[in-house]
Amino acid sequence: MSDVGSEDFDDDQGYLGEYEGDRNEAGERHGVGRAVLPNGDTYQGMYENGKRSGQGTYRFKNGARYIGEYYQNPKHGQGIFYYPDGSKYDGSWVDDQRQGHGLYTYPNQDTYEGEWLHHQRNGQGIYHYNDTGSRYMGTWVMGKMESAGEFIHLNHRYQGNFLNNNPSGPGKYVFEIGCEQHGEYLQVDQDRGDAEEDEIVSTMVLKWKPKAVTGLSLWTPAKDPSSDGEGLASADEKGGSKPPTPDT
Repeated sequence: MSDVGSEDFDDDQGYLGEYEGDRNEAGERHGVGRAVLPNGDTYQGMYENGKRSGQGTYRFKNGARYIGEYYQNPKHGQGIFYYPDGSKYDGSWVDDQRQGHGLYTYPNQDTYEGEWLHHQRNGQGIYHYNDTGSRYMGTWVMGKMESAGEFIHLNHRYQGNFLNNNPSGPGKYVFEIGCEQHGEYLQVDQDRGDAEEDEIVSTMVLKWKPKAVTGLSLWTPAKDPSSDGEGLASADEKGGSKPPTPDT
């Protein structure tokens, strides 16, 4: 996916090829100009002392396109990157990487708006799932849901802690009818026997352990406590739903 990063679409940093435009006294590209790079890419915009600096448009031969700010050649500042697969990033860039605040629209029309670091979703942000209308609001660490977050569905929401894109530890489901189900998500072993070789295969599955049903209350994130694993129920058994994994 293009969300991995536009490092797959590095600008040609060479100065060969055709150029039409302003130059300074030293003969360097300086001011407004247009360049056709040896690899077939084109750039039209501002130069400063031989390097792309200021507003410009870079068109890649594979169909990708960047419109925005440059500084000393790298993309730096505000800009929009259109990827060949139909996705788009509109936001802040630092040294050729998505960094700061930005909005990413994926090919399936999912969107993420929030903080970025080194091309990855990192910090506070909102991921909207186009096909279901659900959305996740919370903390991201290097592209994954981590720490406190909230998953909002059509008629209920889940509030709790996340680890590696999955709910983990204490949390609660809040229903529109005016009640909450408190509990925690745990990873437990699920043994499966092989009919032919009669071997036991142990896999880890996510289980919801309900604890209490109450009226509406203020959500306070908490750390994961230890648990004996008794009274476990799946998300379907208790009427909720496990958050889906975002498009990567």
